[in-house]
Amino acid sequence: MEIQRYIERKISAKIGKEKVLLLYGSRRTGKTTIIENISKLHESDTLMLIGEDIQVSEYLQNRTVANYRALIGEKKLVIIDEAQAIPNIGKILKLMIDSIKGITIIATGNSSLDLINDAGEPLAGRQLEFQLLPLAQVEFSTLENRLESLNELPNRLIYGGYPELIHLQTLSEKEEYLKSLVNSYLLKDLLALTMIKGADVLLRLLKLLAFQVGSQVSTVELGNSLQINKETVDRYLDLLSKVFIIYPLGGFSQNLKKEVSKSKKWYFYDNGIRNALINNFSPLTYRNDIGALWEQWMISERMKLNAANDYNPSYYFWRTYDGQEIDLLEIDSKHKMQGLEFKWGKANSKIPVAFAKAYPDAVWNEVSKENYFDWVV
Repeated sequence: MEIQRYIERKISAKIGKEKVLLLYGSRRTGKTTIIENISKLHESDTLMLIGEDIQVSEYLQNRTVANYRALIGEKKLVIIDEAQAIPNIGKILKLMIDSIKGITIIATGNSSLDLINDAGEPLAGRQLEFQLLPLAQVEFSTLENRLESLNELPNRLIYGGYPELIHLQTLSEKEEYLKSLVNSYLLKDLLALTMIKGADVLLRLLKLLAFQVGSQVSTVELGNSLQINKETVDRYLDLLSKVFIIYPLGGFSQNLKKEVSKSKKWYFYDNGIRNALINNFSPLTYRNDIGALWEQWMISERMKLNAANDYNPSYYFWRTYDGQEIDLLEIDSKHKMQGLEFKWGKANSKIPVAFAKAYPDAVWNEVSKENYFDWVV
């Protein structure tokens, strides 16, 4: 079973625009499959290069127009997989796209660290960026009806949406796959990119965050627990977000002094990775963190759906110091505000009084497993 990725459709639509298309995503999210599919559609016009191939990397270091023209020839599409492995890749991409007319370049990477930092200003205006995350419900729904999706919901809350999971038959196989993904790929990539010595502190940091999903996180307290300073915690959190393991939500504040604005909540892009970190794959009926799993999954799915629909609001949580809260705020470029509260059980809550008074034009909805489908597809 192969599921059509919405990112593939978006990238395909940009081929021929004479741009550098940067495709980011952690390992095993399906980047290689996407570029292979695109390559097949443009087979006679495609030059495929593997960035981790030493011969390819060394060849590209000769940064001359003549060298790149000789390599590319009459091809119109250049694909560089694992481009982050090539030194000075940003300067290479710039020279190619500026000097060879009519080409489109697709470069993939496991993080935004090297490609963005190396490309930087030289590629400004010439690049488009695409972030590939684990499979979204909106993608699963191209092959499933609603009943099938509802039946799969418990598994997705526990095991997440990494593409290879759909080919594994047993739950134990899924558990082992996710544990291996954490230990052999995600942390390995992070250490290689950042030159951090030892994975222990990063693993401990991720575990602390995994237990605090949905809660406000104090970097001072994290630092105390890890015996490192707040600045180092902030740096590690930034690095972990750039390799697409976690992402923050900041507190929204505009009208009320009692609104929380300086704290952040940290979420994992994938529930399976979070559960692998705390080694808990128990069924939902035996868990005391179902609320956190549901909140995290719903926020990630909302972000994926919005991205698929080319809707890019700003995201926040909202909370007052006396405990009134909303899990997710979406605010668009016209300042239209929508609040979403995620409840695993039957919907029965009401809009917070302070929020309704402060933002009377905002829309508010409660999302439970009874109506969630309308918010993720």
